Amino acid sequence: MTEIIAGLHMSPLEFLAVLGAVALAVARWLPPAARPRVTVAAGALVVLSAIVLSVVGIRWQMLPVLAGAAVALPFALVALLRRRAGQPVRRARWWLALPGSMACVGLIATGPVAAWAFPVPVFPEPSGRFAVGTHVVQWTDPRRPESFTPDPHDRRTVVAQLWYPARESSAGAQRAQYLGQTEHEARTVSEALARQVGLPGFLVDGIPRARTHSVVDAPVAGGGERFPVVLFSPGSGGVRTQNTAWAEEVASHGYVVAALDHPYDSAAVVLADGRTIHTATASTGDRDEDARLSADWTAVRAADLSFILTRLDRLDRGEITGPLTGRLDTGRVAVAGHSMGGAAALQAARQDHRFDAAIDLDGYPHGPATPALGRPTLALTQAITPGTDPRYLPRLTEVLKLSTATSYRLTIPGAAHLTFMDGPLYLPPVPSITGSLGRTESPHVVAATTLAFLDTTLRRKPGDLAGVLSAHGDLSVYHPDDSR
Repeated sequence: MTEIIAGLHMSPLEFLAVLGAVALAVARWLPPAARPRVTVAAGALVVLSAIVLSVVGIRWQMLPVLAGAAVALPFALVALLRRRAGQPVRRARWWLALPGSMACVGLIATGPVAAWAFPVPVFPEPSGRFAVGTHVVQWTDPRRPESFTPDPHDRRTVVAQLWYPARESSAGAQRAQYLGQTEHEARTVSEALARQVGLPGFLVDGIPRARTHSVVDAPVAGGGERFPVVLFSPGSGGVRTQNTAWAEEVASHGYVVAALDHPYDSAAVVLADGRTIHTATASTGDRDEDARLSADWTAVRAADLSFILTRLDRLDRGEITGPLTGRLDTGRVAVAGHSMGGAAALQAARQDHRFDAAIDLDGYPHGPATPALGRPTLALTQAITPGTDPRYLPRLTEVLKLSTATSYRLTIPGAAHLTFMDGPLYLPPVPSITGSLGRTESPHVVAATTLAFLDTTLRRKPGDLAGVLSAHGDLSVYHPDDSR
């Protein structure tokens, strides 16, 4: 069930069930000599498929397929049984039978359409020279009280998932579960994300079935090379895995990506002791109050990012045990984020000079604009006009112009807010939701632009960064001298 036919967004077993159901619905219109064989074969295929799907787990998209087959099956079997018993077969006139057959086929067809609209996500194959491993850590900051709870003894706990360059695993190695370390965690997170946007959980039941390209705790790539680090903060209510396609692609090119869950902000965070912490952040409906709250939440996220960087530095030095000891280059670090996470990345870069570069994926800069950013910054945005959000571009432009390092804003045509995460891989391809770039191009554009920026700023690779970026959209470059 986890193997999905590319393009169809269905497993081979589901595809066979659809073929059998359609054959049952149209058997009446076949030549008389072919009807019995087709009816028997299609009926057996549907029944066997339904049994196996019930055992391994049936997706809701298959229910209309099986319902259409169930409606067509009695009519096909009655004709077959009467023929075998030597009794006359009474057939309805074509103009009476045609609407029924069309209704069955239409009902069956809703299954593939639904599977296309809400598929099991298929992650793009990372293009770098490294295989990818993944590892989850949970760390508590003893110096920071948890601001979301009244308990004065509660301390801030952050969960982070690392994607890193790894040795090639065997062909049969189990790939990492998407959205969680276990299927239970993945379903918990998936249902929480659905509730957050007002969707019934069953609509996205394909997400927890997905497997990524990384291998849990795979051995780190050989050679002793130390890898630059990229920290990532998800969007408001987002979770650490929301940019898995991007994280795997970046890691395959020789970076370590550490993406964070922010407890009480992320939709659901499953802790090591089994507790699940759901989001406690919500809009008040008052614009000024929401702006104040967003600035506070952004500050908490920025502190989380700095805390995780400190822990990664200790991990590299061997003060914390882990597979990446001695392999993290914490002298070359970028901070990135999507939406509110992008705002947190800007704040973290502003406050913590250990961050050498910042990437903002379509995030409005909440919080103070001073002190000025002193690190190269890349901001990727959808097309925004004063009519859609009169505050966004002026605020973002102000932040980038105040920077004391060269910064870039790239507007990507056809992008929407969810283009910059995994959303296009599993949500309906509606331009207003996921953009018009498509399920293949969306992750490619985000990865290509951010990798070019990381290679230039962290690895000092020569090349025409502005030229690479401008190939993907409308580029604005802000040089330090421009603001003086």
